[in-house]
Amino acid sequence: MNHNLLQWRDEFPILQETTYLVSHSLGAMPRGVYDSLRAYADTWASRGVRAWGDSWWALNGQVGDKIGQIINAPPSTVSIHENLSIAASILYSGMSFPEGRTKIIIDDMIFPTMYYVLRGMFPHMQFHMVKSRDGITVPIDEMLDAIDERTAFVSISHVLFRSAYIMPAHEIIEKAHCVGALTVLDAYHSVGVIPVDVTALNVDILIGGTLKWMCGGPGGVFMYVRPDLLPMITPKITGWFAHKRPFAFEVDEIELREDSYRFLNGTFGVASLYSIQPGIDIIAQIGAEVIRANSRRLTALLIKLAQKAGYEVRTPLNPDERAGTVTLAVPHAYEVTRALLDRNIITDYRENAGIRISPHFYNTEDEVRLVIAAIGDILETGAWQQHTQGRAFVT
Repeated sequence: MNHNLLQWRDEFPILQETTYLVSHSLGAMPRGVYDSLRAYADTWASRGVRAWGDSWWALNGQVGDKIGQIINAPPSTVSIHENLSIAASILYSGMSFPEGRTKIIIDDMIFPTMYYVLRGMFPHMQFHMVKSRDGITVPIDEMLDAIDERTAFVSISHVLFRSAYIMPAHEIIEKAHCVGALTVLDAYHSVGVIPVDVTALNVDILIGGTLKWMCGGPGGVFMYVRPDLLPMITPKITGWFAHKRPFAFEVDEIELREDSYRFLNGTFGVASLYSIQPGIDIIAQIGAEVIRANSRRLTALLIKLAQKAGYEVRTPLNPDERAGTVTLAVPHAYEVTRALLDRNIITDYRENAGIRISPHFYNTEDEVRLVIAAIGDILETGAWQQHTQGRAFVT
């Protein structure tokens, strides 16, 4: 299995000169992106405005369906957006709840963007925040107990961005549905590295992105909405792409489509729809189960080596609870990450967590060994000390 996966390394230019262990933040760019963006430019250059009728108008839905096949979503239920804030804002602008449904369940390990949007869109709702006891996991018993008949919906962090803990989404979704509440699954850190099946989960809404494990780069946030729920959400943030008859140019009540285009608004970023496809195609070709098995093996090796070196592991040791990232709370963690960059070893640092290291399907066991050895050498030689004066804005 490993030999076959390593054949993909040549498809990722950055791997030729860099030890790239940061796919939890930005996946390596596939070589095919060069050809894909050239195809976009050639189409624009040769077809001009005719490109909309030729292919561009339908492209959002076509790319959505590609991602839909990876997450087992029915056709025409996945829309593509520029970023998570826009997608979530469109969604939440159209959600309404029966009287008495005044509570939203979240966890304190939620990614800040999702939290900011929730607070902005629902200022009058009550937020019940389930707090982590260890900074690694979320107490699921407390979350389940919090879900009751007053709950409007539960915002679930499928994989926690600091620790890579996999939340038991199915269990949470079942409880929410038992009391008539909806569920929104933030799958930004799960799709592409662990199998995700929206139909099996019976999740109401899933929002994810191609930026990280799917190697699609920025501009590829995808939103799945359960088919029977689609016509029940009427976004206030909308535009002519969402209209059933956009080219009628009606200045009247908008009649929204009942497929994924219902959640579009104005002109989408066509170039990004070209650029994200090579990564999506590779993930689909390899398959989530194969990627997951390889990830479990490499993260297990990483944890073993880290523990042997005496570093605190801030990621679940149970492979069933661990996604693709291993977080290490080593001394001088931020400074160590900068010293690793000096050696062309790319990881990152997160406050209240540590160094995040993420071997993907294109990484080798030797690279896993290299990063642990490099951390040890940086600490032993004091190389981290040259990075103590201030911090870079982007960490």
